[in-house]
This record gives sequence, C-alpha cells and structure tokens, in this order.
Amino acid sequence: MVKKHLTVVISGGSAGLGKAIGLEAAKNGATVVFLARRRDKLRQAQAEATALSGHPAYAFPVDVGDPVAIEAAVDQIHETVGPVDVLVNAAGFGHFENAFDTDMRLVERMFRVNVLGVMYLTKLLGRDMAIRGQGQIINVASMAGKMATPKSAIYSATKFAVIGYSNGLRLELKPFGVHVTTVNPGPIATDFFKAAGALDYLATVSWLALDPDQLARRIVGTFDHPVREINAPRVMSLGAKLYTLFPGIGDWLAGGMLNKK
Repeated sequence: MVKKHLTVVISGGSAGLGKAIGLEAAKNGATVVFLARRRDKLRQAQAEATALSGHPAYAFPVDVGDPVAIEAAVDQIHETVGPVDVLVNAAGFGHFENAFDTDMRLVERMFRVNVLGVMYLTKLLGRDMAIRGQGQIINVASMAGKMATPKSAIYSATKFAVIGYSNGLRLELKPFGVHVTTVNPGPIATDFFKAAGALDYLATVSWLALDPDQLARRIVGTFDHPVREINAPRVMSLGAKLYTLFPGIGDWLAGGMLNKK
C-alpha cells in the first residue's frame, strides 16, 4: 500500500504493464502522470486513473525515443504537476529476429526507446529528486537482460544496458535518499508480443506468462521502499541465477529448451 500521497510519472503508460502500474497507483491515491505516444489510449488511462484516485491524473503525449520530446514533456510536468516522487520507466518494445537479419534502423530505434529514453527521463526527473533528498526510480528491464536466447540478441542487449545503468545509478543516488528499483519480468500477458510479432512464442510459454495486474501490485508495493530488484516469475529468476553460476549449462538451456521464438 502507498502510505502517503505520491506523484507518479509512468512512461509507456497508455497500455500493458505501464497502464496497469498507473491504475494500481491511482487505486492507492497517487496522482498519476501518463507518458506515451497514443493520445486516445492516454486519455482513456487518464480518465480511469482520475476516477480511481480522486485526484486529477495527467497525460502528456511523448515519444520516449525523441530527447527533444522528452525534455518538452518534463517541462510540462514541472509547470503543470510539480515535484515527482516516483518515476517508472516502463516504455519499451521488442523485436525477435536473428541479429544479422535485423535492420540496423530498427536496432537504433530500440536502443533509443529502451535505453536512451530511460536515461533521458531519469536524468531530467531524477536530478530534482536528488536535490530534494527523496524519490524513487523504477526501471522495467527484463529477464532477457539476465539471460539471452536466440533471436533476442538485440532486445536482450537493451535490457542488459538498463540493468547495468540501474545498478550503477542505485549506488550513485543512495547517498541522496533516492531509491532505484529494477524490475525484471519474464513474459507478460500483454500486447507486447503482438507488437513484436511473437505471438507464437507467447503461446509456447503461456504457463510462465505473468498477469500484468498482479505484477503491477507488486511494483506499486515497493513505492517509497528501498527494494533493489523485482524478479518474476520465480522459475525464471532461478534460471537466471543458474545461468550466471553455470554459463555452459545456461547456454545449452537458452539455445535449446528456452529457444522458442
């Protein structure tokens, strides 16, 4: 439960896990600011969050792959909403294809959204948190950032980057009273895999698929608490640990049993 009134900014907030986090935060009385590209979806999320929280929610259209758009959105947040207590970097997309076959323009776009967008938003909103001596940054990475599989080399690389960035940032911001939490989910039952053209993969791992609302409740439960990581589901978390301890076996599993894309 969120024990005090918080202002929460969520990128990728118009759908999927981002929206689920926003609505769960609103249920707990938070003022929610949604950032995403799709205006119609944003307005819908804004209306739902306002009804749930009893506080006006906000929605700003922004492409997190565009640093100019990010800066404009942050200026709007500062002018319209005020200080931010929690930033959730949930925007991101995947594409599953052999690395050599992947168009480099798509590779660049994925890094701009999944990695640089996280860094830009975090720097612009996190600096004020450090000055105020309080706040929390939650970066949604992936189990793919701990254990790569064939056809996920590019996506996994972006999520490895988010995990590494979060780990270093956590240490840098700890003296300033700002918490950094990394969320590493496995497959989630959202439209992510439809957009990635990997519905067949989702079907093969449906027994592992996470419920976005349940995961959102777990994430919101960390608000205002120094939680280092959330790893789910447990079986994949264990697999990631074994992958690190026994890399040879890990490669065998990742290239065989877990190679479903």
